Amino acid sequence: MRKLKLQMQKTVDGFVGGPNGELDWMTWNWSTDIKNYVTDLTNSVDTILLGRKMTDGFVSYWTDYVKNKPDDHFLLSKMQEESYPFAKKMVDYPKIVFTKTLNKSEWENTRLAKGDIVEEVNKIKNEDSDKDIIVYGGANFVTSLIKNNLIDEFYLFVNPAAISNGLTIFDGRTNFKLVKSIPFECGIVLMNYEPVK
Repeated sequence: MRKLKLQMQKTVDGFVGGPNGELDWMTWNWSTDIKNYVTDLTNSVDTILLGRKMTDGFVSYWTDYVKNKPDDHFLLSKMQEESYPFAKKMVDYPKIVFTKTLNKSEWENTRLAKGDIVEEVNKIKNEDSDKDIIVYGGANFVTSLIKNNLIDEFYLFVNPAAISNGLTIFDGRTNFKLVKSIPFECGIVLMNYEPVK
């Protein structure tokens, strides 16, 4: 069975966004070590799960990034050159959008999951693939996945910032087993956990 992995940025005081979803606390200037780690994590999956509220911004951002890449290799900045392969994966990987309100997908390379969250995720986990599944958000969708014990591996990237108020993904007690923690040069620390079931 495929594993469902959560990759999410958070603050040291446990928030994944400001009160209105603000992300101005995130560390954007990533060091090479964290870029390499995230690339390896991304290469271990071939399917992306998204909540409906997050999908439009996510798909639009990565699609625009890929479409607006200059054709001339020499016009690319070093950062654009390094980010393009990741952006291409975000566009090319199949995306499954969990929704109760949409009847058809508005985005390329996406399909809708409209049924019971547990049944839908378990069906995806049982699909024939040698790669895993990843979820990036949004906060309410991830909270539902956690409540239903559907996430197998947590990759929480703790940014060196505290905001004292905001969105969280935990609604109730959840116990974890630490797999590893990795400090990166840019100040972010990865906390990799598995849930204790």
